[in-house]
Amino acid sequence: MTSQIYRRFDPWRPSPVEEKSRRQIMDSHYFSVDKVTYQSVDDETFDRSIVNEKNGDTIAVLAITDDKRIPLVEQYRLPTHRWTLELPAGHPRNDKEAPIDVAARRLRDEAGYEAASFNQFARFINTPSFSNQHTSLFYAEGLTPSTPVSLAPETPHQDVRLFTVDEAYAMVIAGTILDAKTVIAILRAKIGLSDLH
Repeated sequence: MTSQIYRRFDPWRPSPVEEKSRRQIMDSHYFSVDKVTYQSVDDETFDRSIVNEKNGDTIAVLAITDDKRIPLVEQYRLPTHRWTLELPAGHPRNDKEAPIDVAARRLRDEAGYEAASFNQFARFINTPSFSNQHTSLFYAEGLTPSTPVSLAPETPHQDVRLFTVDEAYAMVIAGTILDAKTVIAILRAKIGLSDLH
């Protein structure tokens, strides 16, 4: 096997499949699921279930307090049956809510902080094999405390813990922090915070 490729990578080159039909098989508050039938260049027909995110990107906030600590939220996650440490994050309420407004709302409601400034520093596809979901990461600083709101019945008391970048990075390396958006943001912060704003 060779590591050499003789063409430049182009994410927008023509698709090797053609979509033949699509029908919605499930609808929920944050996403819907479509059953899609495709035909390959070899005339093979196959089906896939595609998750469609509603109202735009998921938004997550890497906030830094004046003493250089990151607020992470303890949450119980039903699909994995475990507690997680995560950045404050969430979805737009509707297709009119701007990403920066989602960032401000989730930082306030989940972590209990208002921020003087927000800057987007990354965007990624969560699970490109079956979903069109993207997450946008914002950097927030100039924090002042506010009152958090309990948002989920499975986690009635969302405790907020504060960690330095180095402490959070050590938990990523140890596998204590596994949430993808939080891992990506902490790894980015470890490289350097100065160019995030």
